[in-house]
Amino acid sequence: MKNRIKVYRAIHDLTQEALAEKLQVTRQTIHAIEKEKYDPSLELAFKLSYLFGVPIEELFTYDVKEHMQEK
Repeated sequence: MKNRIKVYRAIHDLTQEALAEKLQVTRQTIHAIEKEKYDPSLELAFKLSYLFGVPIEELFTYDVKEHMQEK
């Protein structure tokens, strides 16, 4: 899943560590999400949305076609 976490983190002048502390996760979790190696739980995605004050769709995009096998 693509995301804009790094962009919004920069806008809010937060380090990965600072964002992780606010969300009560590890810095490695934030790093993995930003690198699109890990998809956050729905709860964490909503926390990020709330923290940055933007709709969840602004932070995350999912291309269904890309992930579905054509028949």
